Amino acid sequence: MRTEEMMNTHERRKYLRIVRARYLAADRRTKGDLLDEMEAVTHLDRKTLIRLMHTDLEQKRRSRERGPVYNAEFRDAVQVIAETLDYPCAERLQPALLSTARHLATHEELVLTPRLEQLLGQVSISTLKRTLARISQDRPRLRRRPPHSQGLAQSIPMLRLPWDERRPGFLEGDLVHHCGSTTAGDYVHTLLLVDIATGWCEPVAILGRSFLVVRDAFRRILARLPFPMRALHFDNGSEFLNHHLLRFFGQVLPEVQISRSRPHHKNDNRFVEQRNSHLIRDYLGYIRLDSVAQTLALNRIYDQMWLYHNLFQPALRLVEKEVRPQENGSYRLRYRYDRARTPLERLFETGELAPQSRQYLEALYDHTNPRLLRQTIHEGLEQLFELSGALPGQEDVRLTLYTISQPAGESPGDMII
Repeated sequence: MRTEEMMNTHERRKYLRIVRARYLAADRRTKGDLLDEMEAVTHLDRKTLIRLMHTDLEQKRRSRERGPVYNAEFRDAVQVIAETLDYPCAERLQPALLSTARHLATHEELVLTPRLEQLLGQVSISTLKRTLARISQDRPRLRRRPPHSQGLAQSIPMLRLPWDERRPGFLEGDLVHHCGSTTAGDYVHTLLLVDIATGWCEPVAILGRSFLVVRDAFRRILARLPFPMRALHFDNGSEFLNHHLLRFFGQVLPEVQISRSRPHHKNDNRFVEQRNSHLIRDYLGYIRLDSVAQTLALNRIYDQMWLYHNLFQPALRLVEKEVRPQENGSYRLRYRYDRARTPLERLFETGELAPQSRQYLEALYDHTNPRLLRQTIHEGLEQLFELSGALPGQEDVRLTLYTISQPAGESPGDMII
């Protein structure tokens, strides 16, 4: 019997009160039959049931309250795990508690005893919420800055990718601007692709929006994307809708479906727009980045965030939408989400990953210390914020290209921490 199907204490007492009157008035044989029934329903011992049948079945307050089950050792472990994963909510953290604890134990970041392992595996989301509320976050979180050709388009289908797509390879793309308070001159952008089925993210920093740097960013993404592309969905920006880039897609990705969203409908790209907020803006804010050094530094951070987000960050995924009509004639949507899992786990569940890619990602996961990785990202952001901006006439965008800055034979995914 599953845990959620078993009676709690109050339900058992209520059931026993109903049966007690029949039990006291029954003969010996009938009492035996009733005891058999009560054993099957409540899962209590037979002698315990006989004793309870001769009491008033009222619960008495304990003379001495029991100690806490989830002790200080458990809270310390949760604090380490929550900090490692950048303090996700309890719904996202609970499914990843035990696996992350075991992973940290292999890197000697956590001492995992059998009792602690049992507590991490059985804790409920509500208990975890209370534990997270009591934890004092001694170390600060990652430093985050607060917010501050028409004819060609007609040839590209305008649609909306389905939210319940189960196959990997259907990606939404967007360009995030890091221009600060002015859009004058060239400045850094983040090209972000998000897979709908798994939540897999591919961020790349580019200097400017020319075809040269956008094409180079896609080459960088294709070099480390562990699954084939099936569809690419963008907004109506000219950096995507131009003859040069579409010709590049036709040569490199001839089988990929290219589509665009409806003008002024940002929710058509809802998956990538959501990641723009918590994966890009929450870390970088709205500061201006416009130099070659800043572009290269940001790409090093994105290589580390690629590991951190895709391999270790659990996320919820929508599984059902229910329309509920209201009395006034309107309606409400009720959303149901699945159990939180990392993009890597969701990718493995699809069964569409090549054996070599799966072995590579499993080895990458085993050899990566997420706690040290998070610290490295934090230090990289501090160094990025200290870099100076562009010098007029001295910034060569070609120095930011992947084919020039990346050593031969090395892929961004080969970085193991």
